Amino acid sequence: MEVQDLKTLTDQQLLEEHKKLKKSNITNAFLIGAFVGIAVYSAVKNGVGFFTFFPLIFAYLLFNSSKKARAIKEELKARNLK
Repeated sequence: MEVQDLKTLTDQQLLEEHKKLKKSNITNAFLIGAFVGIAVYSAVKNGVGFFTFFPLIFAYLLFNSSKKARAIKEELKARNLK
């Protein structure tokens, strides 16, 4: 969902999107931690190599998805919603 799409949502729809993001944030935090843990374990066990950086790529992609969450929070703040 683009930032411009957020401006076209009603207040109720925006609040529903915010609820969905709360649940996905917990999942993303767990997955990012798991990927970082796998990368550290791989580096300790096998040294630095492809499988050290491969999980970090996925962690980066999950971390970047938080831009949507920030955009929704900003839109909620702009509309004075909680």
